[in-house]
Amino acid sequence: MDLRALRQFIHLSQTLHYGKTSEAMHVSPSTLSRSIARLEDELGATLFERDNRTVVLTQAGGQFREFAEATLTHWQELKHQLKNDPIELTGQIRLYCSVTASYSVMSELLTRFRGEFPNIEVILETGDTAQAVQKVMDDEVDIAVAPLPDQLPNPLLFKSLVATTLEFIGPTAEGPVSALLEQNPIAWGQVPFIMAEFGLARKRLDHWFRGMSIKPHVYAQVAGHEAIVAMVGLGLGVGVVPALVIENSPLKDKIRTIAVEKQLQPFDVGVCVLNRRLQDPLVHAFWKTAQKIHQEST
Repeated sequence: MDLRALRQFIHLSQTLHYGKTSEAMHVSPSTLSRSIARLEDELGATLFERDNRTVVLTQAGGQFREFAEATLTHWQELKHQLKNDPIELTGQIRLYCSVTASYSVMSELLTRFRGEFPNIEVILETGDTAQAVQKVMDDEVDIAVAPLPDQLPNPLLFKSLVATTLEFIGPTAEGPVSALLEQNPIAWGQVPFIMAEFGLARKRLDHWFRGMSIKPHVYAQVAGHEAIVAMVGLGLGVGVVPALVIENSPLKDKIRTIAVEKQLQPFDVGVCVLNRRLQDPLVHAFWKTAQKIHQEST
């Protein structure tokens, strides 16, 4: 039994999807299957019940997951306890955030963290904010910058860093979309919308449409607030993005905010982490840095 197999098992027990886990763990599906089969042979128990459509964690699998998580945690603790100077933490930490957050929210975090722990290697992945919480839940990353969900999953901890409003934006250039926005009142059902595929912003916009009894004209669905800004700047439609994205966008001169009668609920942006991951000294060190910044801003 090796640590890599334990990590693969834990990830699979969370996703219950061999394809997703093999991609996240950078192994082929056949390699992952053999790894799980070896664990089952060593244990003499079935960890997953699977067919062509579903993967289900067995009772034995649930018991083994507790063992695997505790083993990996104790391994990390032992490695760092055996070092002469506990301050000199080394290793890798996996972070996730949007492109905008990488040079706004994450910038101060990384500057402070790297200054205090220069020997920790930071692996930063950027992508759609809507995927941030799930990335942490699936253990694909250690910590992510994300807006606070309406309901925070029980295994997660969240530390607020900055609040930002959600703004309706339209193009500054003249064209069909700008002409629609000049109407009084605006016929929102006729206005083409550039919308997020999923996520908290999409959820709040959908709620706004329902509250206004509007059937939206969806021009396009895209991943990432930055993509919405780009398409709105081209004059293709109207979108909703956090003010933080507008402030840091190189295209902010091509868009303008639109006043609406009913405002959307703002975003509370911060960092999230699985509670059990705080037992890892590297993750705990980054979390403490975020806590310091939170305390200084309140």
